[in-house]
Amino acid sequence: MFDSGIGGLTVLAALMRALPHERFVYLGDTARLPYGTKSAQTVARYAVQAAQALSRHGVKCLVVACNTAASVGLDAVRARVRALPVIGVIEPGAQAACAATASGHIAVIATEATVRGGAYQRAILERRADARVEQLPAQLLVALAEEGLVEGPVAQGVISHYLAPLFALPSPPDTLVLGCTHFPVLTPTIREVLGPQVRIVDSALTTAAAVRAELLDAGIARTAGSQSLQFMATDGPERFARVGSRFLGRTIDPRRVELIDL
Repeated sequence: MFDSGIGGLTVLAALMRALPHERFVYLGDTARLPYGTKSAQTVARYAVQAAQALSRHGVKCLVVACNTAASVGLDAVRARVRALPVIGVIEPGAQAACAATASGHIAVIATEATVRGGAYQRAILERRADARVEQLPAQLLVALAEEGLVEGPVAQGVISHYLAPLFALPSPPDTLVLGCTHFPVLTPTIREVLGPQVRIVDSALTTAAAVRAELLDAGIARTAGSQSLQFMATDGPERFARVGSRFLGRTIDPRRVELIDL
């Protein structure tokens, strides 16, 4: 699996719980982050390069654990690594949102590039044509997550800045999709701001469920043996380990992060 940096580690954490016997290889393209402010063509090129690097490790499934890369680069990745099943975070999240909403009014918070690409809106409308989709770029939430400012007045203020106007409408969305893999670490504070009535869709959890189903359906899921983790980064293995440990929910030894060049 790959991401532009460390946000995809929330997806890895969910996968580790869903598939306790699998061997995981994670690549964070930390030298070129953030993807969320770059053009679609550039992100698609980066995604293909990351996918090619991972395919050389003999993997049996590829997870695009980055909403921005999945929104604009999934087709390019699938065209390049045809022998592997490729799962992105957009489609599982859209499916879960359609299942969760009662009113059909769904909000998506994501990076600028994900919103600009419109992938969530298309995926939701393919599944529910009468849905009303509100997309909000929320780039500052990425910085909050990486700095560990996930609770308290600063986090509450920034989340309120983005979400309060929309959810204060007379007919607000009843479902919120966390359309960036950084955002799950902010879920408790988002819940505090929005209250219990809003359904929150975590793309990390939905992607893990989709990967598990794919492996089981194909008969290639490991049902025994120890789980293993391998980490690669394109820059700053020490920072990757330090910040990434918060996203993964366990300590990452920087000595176990391989520095690679794409």
